Amino acid sequence: MSEAILRLANLKESFAEAMDAIRANKLRSSLTLLGIIVGIFSIISVMTAVGVLRNSIEEGLMQLGANTFQVQKIAPGIGHGPGEERKYRNRKDITFAHASQVHDKATLASAVGIESWEYGRMIVWKGEKTNPNVFLAGENLEGITTNNWVVAKGRSFSTQDFEMSRHVVILGKAVAEKLFPPYVDPVGEMVRVDGSLYQVIGVYETKGGVLGGSFDNFVTIPLPAYFEKYGHAGKSLHIMVTARDKEVFEDCIEQVRGILRAARHVPPGEEDDFGYFSNDSVIKQFNDFTLYLRIGVLVISSIALLAAGVGIMNIMLVSVTERTREIGIRKAVGAMKRDILSQFMSEAVVLCQIGGIAGVVLGIVGGNVVGLLLDVPAVIPWDWAAIGVVVCVIVGLIFGIYPAWKASTLNPIYSLRYE
Repeated sequence: MSEAILRLANLKESFAEAMDAIRANKLRSSLTLLGIIVGIFSIISVMTAVGVLRNSIEEGLMQLGANTFQVQKIAPGIGHGPGEERKYRNRKDITFAHASQVHDKATLASAVGIESWEYGRMIVWKGEKTNPNVFLAGENLEGITTNNWVVAKGRSFSTQDFEMSRHVVILGKAVAEKLFPPYVDPVGEMVRVDGSLYQVIGVYETKGGVLGGSFDNFVTIPLPAYFEKYGHAGKSLHIMVTARDKEVFEDCIEQVRGILRAARHVPPGEEDDFGYFSNDSVIKQFNDFTLYLRIGVLVISSIALLAAGVGIMNIMLVSVTERTREIGIRKAVGAMKRDILSQFMSEAVVLCQIGGIAGVVLGIVGGNVVGLLLDVPAVIPWDWAAIGVVVCVIVGLIFGIYPAWKASTLNPIYSLRYE
C-alpha cells in the first residue's frame, strides 16, 4: 500500500515538473503543440461534421414508414457520374399502368402508395400567398400511409374523394402556418393552386426537415384530381411499398422488382430500368460515400501527428541537453533511473495531451458549425474524442521514450560537470 502511494506521489511530482518545463519554454512548446492540434482537429472536426449530417439524414429519412421502400425511375443517389445520369434519364417513365400492376399483384405488401409531384407551386388564400416553392403531390389512398404522414387536424382522403375526383387538399404544416393566422381554422377554407380552387380538408402533423430543408412545405391532392389538372404525359410516378412485416421485407422487394420487370418488358439478364431505396439503403449509401473522405482525413491527420511526434522528440532531446546538470543533481541526491525516465515520459505525454484536448475541443466546435448553418442539433462524437486522447498518449509515449531513456542513462558525474 505504501509503495503504491509512493508511486502515485512520484507520478504527481513528475506531472508538476512536466508542467513547469512546458511553462518555461512557452514558444517552443506552442509550436510543437500546433502539429498535435492540427492532426486531432482534422480528425474530430470531420467526424463531427459527418455525424451531424448523418443524424440529420437519418432523421429526415424516417419520413418513409417502417418496412417501406420506394421505387422511382431514378432512385436518389450520391455521386452519380455524367454517364450514369444520361443512362438514367433515358429510362422509360413509370406509368400509372405499371404502378397499378404493383398495387394489384404485390401480395407481400400491406400497402402500395402511388404518387406524382409538381414543384415550385404557389398557394393562395384571400390575398395571402406562399412563396412559389411549395411541393404539390397527387396521392392515391394508400400514399398517406406509406409516406408516414399523419393528419393532425381535419381528415384524410376518403374513397369518395377519389371516386368523385373531388378538389380537396391537405396542407403541410409550413403551408398552413404561412397562409392562415393562428385564430383561423384552415379546415373548410378554399385555397387556389395554379388557378384551381381546392377545399382544405386537413393539415398534416409536422415532419421537420433534413440538411436545413423542410418536409412541411407541401400539399397533397387526390391522384385523380392531380391527373385531371396536370395530365399523365411526361409523368414518372413514384411507388411506395410497405411490406407486411420485417421478415418479408427483402422478399417483398424482390416480388415488386419481378412485377415491374415484367410490366416494363425488361429482358432476362439485363439490369433493372428503375431504382428503389429504403431508409437503410440511403443511410448505407451515405456512409459508403463518406468512408473515403474519412480515410483521407485519417491519412492526412496521421502525417500531421507523425510530424508533431518528431517535433516532440526533438524538443525533448533539446530539453535533456539543457537540463543535463539538473539530471546529474537529481541522480546525486538519490533519484533512480526509473524516476528520470518517468519524469521525461510524463512531460512528453502531458505535452501531447494538452494539444490533443485543444484539438478535440476545436474539432467539436468546428464540426458543429455545419449543424449550426443547417439548423441541426449539435453532435459530440465521444468515441472519436476518446480515440483522439488515446492517440495523443500513444504519440507521447512513442516519441518521448528515446529522450527519456537518454536522460535516464546519463552518467551523474558527467552530468554534474556539464556546463
